[in-house]
Amino acid sequence: MTTHVTTETPEIPFVTHIGPDGPWAGTLPDATPDAHSLIPLYRAMVRTRTFDARCVALHRTGRLGTYSSCLGQEAVGVGVASAMLEDDVLVPSYRDQAAQLTRGVTPVELLLYWGGDERGSDFSGPKRDFPICITVGEHSVQTAGVALGMKIRKRPEVAVCMMGDGASSKGAFYEAINTAGALNLPMVMVLVNNGWAISVPRSTQTVAPTLAQKAVAAGIPGIQVDGNDVVAVTDVCSQAIERARVGGGPTLIEAVTYRLSDHTTVDDARRYRDDEEVSAQWKREPIARIRTFLADQGVWTKADEEALRSECSDEVDAAAEEYLAIGPQPTEAMFDFVWAELPPDVERQRIQATLDWGKDV
Repeated sequence: MTTHVTTETPEIPFVTHIGPDGPWAGTLPDATPDAHSLIPLYRAMVRTRTFDARCVALHRTGRLGTYSSCLGQEAVGVGVASAMLEDDVLVPSYRDQAAQLTRGVTPVELLLYWGGDERGSDFSGPKRDFPICITVGEHSVQTAGVALGMKIRKRPEVAVCMMGDGASSKGAFYEAINTAGALNLPMVMVLVNNGWAISVPRSTQTVAPTLAQKAVAAGIPGIQVDGNDVVAVTDVCSQAIERARVGGGPTLIEAVTYRLSDHTTVDDARRYRDDEEVSAQWKREPIARIRTFLADQGVWTKADEEALRSECSDEVDAAAEEYLAIGPQPTEAMFDFVWAELPPDVERQRIQATLDWGKDV
């Protein structure tokens, strides 16, 4: 018997178009053919960061629940959403506000959700997109199910899942990519590698040189992309999504970025990572990078920047005021959207809860 053991690392391409250092040279990809086409992406990133900062402030003043900031990761969400078509389905995690806002979820809806009101998950925009998944990685198998439904119905649609790097250590993740590969599903999995799974660094989560190479075991393509380069993210996701749309099967994309914020508003990242590390990553953050590029290309001015900042601030201010003015749901709402017909024992609980709530107020 001959036993052969290989320790070769599969070659995983890393895609970047506009890096953080030095002048850019080359041609832009088909998804963003000229500098003017990047302006909507930049606007979406600034809008997201403005919204993100307001959410943190609302939490600090006790007017919003625990919130997961996406500071520094805006390019990933904007790039993913920009590559999708309206009828595609996004299955997001809890740090994917950029993708949701770009897809059409309103700031008020997201504020409602993070304020503990599930009415925020009844999106006025992308009705078929899934609500935010808090349980790490579990929505990956749901995404495979959505993609299977699309394939059975022979619809030219793609299911796109977003999750953090820590989720790639979960069993559900492996089940999902294996199923997607075995059934050749129209599915794209985006791992947002921001360096940390709460307080656990990427280096101790796995000894795999890349997360993208986990695709090899599922028999599907894996690719790394510079997650701070919105052009590269849009390019890679556009190609993967279109490949899935025409029957080419799933792709695993690892977007390499960095979490500039705490894990959530109840975390203190200074307890487990150095300030020097964070300071170094600020030099690579995505918004300043694309703004510099647009200015160098002569399509973005100081006046444009001031107008955009004012516009985003006004929109978020108005959304916050609207959110704060919305009254809470009635107590019975917690019972009303679970069963088509309430079982008798649950109906009794509903009545009692309503009476008890009336006594409290």
